[in-house]
Formats: sequence, structure tokens, C-alpha cells
Amino acid sequence: MNPAAANTAPAAPLNAVPPIIRPRGERWRLIAVLSLGSALLAVAAVLFWFNPANGGFYPRCALHALTGLHCPGCGGMRATHQLLHGNIAEAFRLNPLWVIVAPLVAWLMLREAARAFADRALPPKRVAIWWIWVLAAAMMIFGVLRNLPAFRWLAPS
Repeated sequence: MNPAAANTAPAAPLNAVPPIIRPRGERWRLIAVLSLGSALLAVAAVLFWFNPANGGFYPRCALHALTGLHCPGCGGMRATHQLLHGNIAEAFRLNPLWVIVAPLVAWLMLREAARAFADRALPPKRVAIWWIWVLAAAMMIFGVLRNLPAFRWLAPS
């Protein structure tokens, strides 16, 4: 037996990733939640102080600009501005789907923050995949209906 070959470690597979690059563990989850939470607070502060209805630096909907059609998200920033000011009826007029879905999104974010900070999961522990399909179908139906003449009340004004 060759003594030089006996002292060498086995070669790592070509697709091996060093363990330091893999974002695993509670520390990474905490950093991700803090980063995302900070970014969302900054966006909420900008939306609170600067009204998207007045134009300015906010991006325009590309679908509406190109086709004149309203996507499911059209009016969402204006609705969020109104929600942050407590004007639920006005927010509902701008984007009813977002006003209905926003509490669910807030709950899911709060649940992930609780899991990262307190290491305990708030119920439900997992979201069933069929809920994602229901939300996707609702968004598509809402996007179609708000562009039909009979449902113009769903379009932001």
C-alpha cells in the first residue's frame, strides 16, 4: 500500500457546498426575520408619510400602463396607505382583495417572527397547500372581474 495515499482524506464530491454557505439554524432565521421586518417597517413608513395617490416616486403598474387593464394588485399601495391611516372603507374601495388578505399576511409574518424569537410556532403550524391554490384562484378571478363592465366597482378609482 502506498503510504502517501493512506494519509490523504477522501476527495469531496464536485457538487459539495461548504457548510458555512448553507443558511441553516436559528441564527439565520432570526437574521432573516429581522431583515425582512426592518425592510417592511421602512416601506410602511414611506407609504404612511407619502401618499401614492399624489404620484411621486412610486412605480406604476406595468400592465395598466401597457394595456389599460387593472391587475389584482392595482390600487394596493394606495389601499395600504389608507389602511395605515385607518381608512378601511377607502382602502376597500381601492383594492378589496388586499384589504381582505392583508390581515392574513400580517398573521403569517407575526407567526414567523414568533417562531424566530420565541422558538414557538403559533397555530396553524403549516399552511395547507390548497390554501395557496385558493388564493391564486381568487387573485385570477378578481383580476378578471375588476376589468368587466358589470364589476367596475372592483377597479380602483
